[in-house]
Amino acid sequence: MTLRVVEWSTGTVGRHAITGIDAHPDLELVGVWVSDPAKVGKDAGRLAGLDRDLGVPATNDRDALLALKPDAIVHTAMTDDRVAESIGDLSAFVAAGINVVSSGPVILQFPYGVLPDSMVESVEKAAESGGASLHVNGIDPGFANDVLPLSITSLSQQIDEVRVMEIADYSTYYQPVVMSELFGFGKPMDHQSMLLTPGVLSLAWGSVVRQIAKGLDVTLDEPLVERFDRVAAEGEVDTVSLTIPDGTMAALHFQVVGQVDGVDRIILEHYTRTHPDQCPDWPKPAEGDGCYRIEVTGEPVMAVEMTHHSRDGDHNVSGMIVTAQRLVNAVPAVVAAEPGLVTALDLPLVTGRGLVTGAPRT
Repeated sequence: MTLRVVEWSTGTVGRHAITGIDAHPDLELVGVWVSDPAKVGKDAGRLAGLDRDLGVPATNDRDALLALKPDAIVHTAMTDDRVAESIGDLSAFVAAGINVVSSGPVILQFPYGVLPDSMVESVEKAAESGGASLHVNGIDPGFANDVLPLSITSLSQQIDEVRVMEIADYSTYYQPVVMSELFGFGKPMDHQSMLLTPGVLSLAWGSVVRQIAKGLDVTLDEPLVERFDRVAAEGEVDTVSLTIPDGTMAALHFQVVGQVDGVDRIILEHYTRTHPDQCPDWPKPAEGDGCYRIEVTGEPVMAVEMTHHSRDGDHNVSGMIVTAQRLVNAVPAVVAAEPGLVTALDLPLVTGRGLVTGAPRT
């Protein structure tokens, strides 16, 4: 059965989601929401950068899209700077009986123990009242630090520590608000950015640590531990999002740590550069400019490195693609799931079914 889908936004992730929906044999694009009035009326195919029309004009009429009664909304709108409002949006969608897969807010990837119980219950009740499911995921938080590391631990005999890392050069990552206001790149070294405000790292990535703990049946100490190191620019650094003046913050390493009896057991960490030559003592990908690395120590000791890049070699472009596709390819499973908030622990195996080039379909 073909599922009717609305794409919600056409930004850096949304444009790739449109391409993915169009390519998926089980999905049909029936609507597109945009926030920019200049995009209203433009064809979805053109907004996605395709060389053809898809016959679906973009609109900013929220009610008109909900009236289509799609099977699902693929929601990729910016949520980092409007978490409460976006939770309200997603709750309204599922309450209206529309299943949702969303790239944010990432706190809903696994909100248990992160958000107040009352907020989680409100989202779950909205979904149950509409008979719909909500799944928030992507690549990080998402596949690189939920399904992938938990799958690797299935090979373990004993686990001492699980460490999930993003190691990346963000110089070609186009998100000016995220880079400047959330991370604090280009700000004075003593500037208190939103991300490094005490408790915010645990809000943003604590869901990762807690979901891994849940998958491994581990009870963590409270609260989670936050650590970070900032590195100043040595000379002016140009990125696609902003210019970073000499002496301002240009690189960041942070950790969100789940401990058991005071010992680090589950660690989420990011090594974020804004130029490939920065911080030579930090880990680097085995190849390319970015990777996700999982290390499981115990018996046996295991390490897996996942790299990706687009056909033109840019890992930040492919980062948007893998985020979009984790959502798009999960739509059939989320639609089939029981109503409520659905995490990666609840879904069956999600694959790229029907996407092999030139392969006959059964």
